[in-house]
Amino acid sequence: MTPSPYKNICIYGAGALGGAIAAKLASAKGVQTQISVIARGAHLEAIRAGGIRLWEAGADNPLVAHMTATADAGELPPQDLVITGLKGHQLAAAVPGIAKLLHSGTRVVMILNGVPWWYFHRDRQSGHAEHQMEELDPNGDLWRLIGPERVIGCVAYQGAEVAAPGEIKLSNSGHFILGEPSGETTADIEAIAALLQQAGVKISISPRIRDDIWSKLMGNAAFNPISALTRGLMSDIMDDSALSAMVGQVMGEVKAVAEALGSQVPMSIEERLERSRQIGPVRTSMLQDLLAGKTLEITPLVGIVVSLGRLANVPTPVSATILALVTQLDRKNQQDAG
Repeated sequence: MTPSPYKNICIYGAGALGGAIAAKLASAKGVQTQISVIARGAHLEAIRAGGIRLWEAGADNPLVAHMTATADAGELPPQDLVITGLKGHQLAAAVPGIAKLLHSGTRVVMILNGVPWWYFHRDRQSGHAEHQMEELDPNGDLWRLIGPERVIGCVAYQGAEVAAPGEIKLSNSGHFILGEPSGETTADIEAIAALLQQAGVKISISPRIRDDIWSKLMGNAAFNPISALTRGLMSDIMDDSALSAMVGQVMGEVKAVAEALGSQVPMSIEERLERSRQIGPVRTSMLQDLLAGKTLEITPLVGIVVSLGRLANVPTPVSATILALVTQLDRKNQQDAG
């Protein structure tokens, strides 16, 4: 097997998804890389003391993986590959730390739900190439200091939760979709995919990563805020006829915005709803954050649908209403937590 060109790899944000990938990379046989993670608080201390304990879906015993762990990116050398496990609304604050890890050839894989800050870089579909979104990238720091040319997009279909400090549980086998913003199949993306596959991460490469972003967002834009507003599991929402109808309306708005921007979302609303009924009693990431008193990931999942709807001249009245409600919920939740 050809040695990986990525000798130093940092997972920036070793929460549920980032921590799972870090554990798999650190414990993979034959992967000759130095794995480090950026984490904080009790989770960081637990990783330092005993590594990451990763429970695969249905496993009787956890995978235990040890790696370098720190809260300060300045303690690490420049990295060949950075994989971010942060949510979209957490990225702006992390820019200085991520920037410390970069050398001239560093690639950055960003695992994100919702529309990413780099979305319009090298975009040939929408007519808005290189358009920057202030709401996702305040002051343009991500665009300027990280650079969209470094980024490889990543869409994750992986149920995961930090069950306790240092302990991560996966609810399914999962898979990840990688894509260059340009749509090209580059040597970099092939090497990164091969490395992750060697570590037991199921990977596919997409020539149209924006289509995959919107396909995932159809569910996230509906289920995440509605679950937070109702405290309901996905199965609870789908069992309620009024809520499931609202889910369908949001999905329709997301699909309309996507198609107005030149993306292709082949699955119909009915097919997407039927697939959602099969997911079962899952707690969305926004509900997990709400119950933990954390700031909610609103703009990349809901607010951006409304914003891009305006850009594309597509009405999004249901999404706009949900945005107003979940914004108030988040504000009250932060007041209570503070």
